[in-house]
Amino acid sequence: MTTLLVTGAAGFIGSNFVRYWLGTHPGDRLVALDALTYAGCRENLVDVQSGITFVHGDIRDRELIEGLLREHRVDIVVNFAAESHNSLAIIRPGDFFSTNVMGTQNLLEAARTVGVARFHQISTCEVYGDMALDDPGAFTEDSPYLPRTPYNAAKAGSDHAVRSYGYTYGLPITITNCSNNYGPFQFPEKVIPLFVTRALQGESLPLYASTKNRREWLHVVDHCRAIEAVLERGTVGETYHVGSGIEADIETIADLILSELGLPASLKTIVPDRPSHDRRYLLDSGKLRTALGWEPRISFADGMKATIAWYRDNEAWWRPLLGRSPVSETAWQG
Repeated sequence: MTTLLVTGAAGFIGSNFVRYWLGTHPGDRLVALDALTYAGCRENLVDVQSGITFVHGDIRDRELIEGLLREHRVDIVVNFAAESHNSLAIIRPGDFFSTNVMGTQNLLEAARTVGVARFHQISTCEVYGDMALDDPGAFTEDSPYLPRTPYNAAKAGSDHAVRSYGYTYGLPITITNCSNNYGPFQFPEKVIPLFVTRALQGESLPLYASTKNRREWLHVVDHCRAIEAVLERGTVGETYHVGSGIEADIETIADLILSELGLPASLKTIVPDRPSHDRRYLLDSGKLRTALGWEPRISFADGMKATIAWYRDNEAWWRPLLGRSPVSETAWQG
């Protein structure tokens, strides 16, 4: 039996990972930690609460973290905990550096002090900065970090901290950088649930003026499978990219959602870009595919169709969350 401490467990990807791991590793124990900030939803774990130990706490609380590692004899730490919204990072950057960098360092120090078999860091494609829309290449695990926003920089800083603990203290670490995720339980400030929930209410879909900026999209369950592959078969000290190779721009996403819901294109509206709005990210995930035998199983068409249906059928989940986000897409104007 293996015991995992999953931080950020009540967030979008964290809660999906908890649900996935319980389904595929029923003999393991999970300690689910979350600070329950505005985007952390305890409701995300209601259906699996009997299978986990939930702890309301902050990764910056050293005494709490070290106590949990000792009390539960944690083998593996999977760190999803992060402030993650680029727009909010522009107006409250200190929160992002405090949680993402110092919080991660606190986790690392506790893991080093107590001793764990693996510390796995969940990172993002955004640490590499942006790519030109016509660039024929993709970011590899050896690409330099060139973050352009406070959120991206804070995630880059946390990755550097993780690697430093591996090199300096011999902490057994791994890192995955993933492309944009979508799927159920994603807080409705992010673009796909934002568009779906607004469309379901007959409201306009706000598209940034740079409508041709593209992202690489991966269903959250395929991301969970990739983390599983790294934890089970990955090499300590290594970084692995997790990507689908499927890109779509914001207007394509909006059109797909409106078409699936039978709504008119007139619901699209253009809003000003935020500062440092990256044009494009694309990851080369060949290392993960070749070395560990992972590949995505959920097509973008099927995944989007299922995701739209999930939000349509789960209004009781998302409606109470509307208005909870402190993000203002106009805060930097004027």
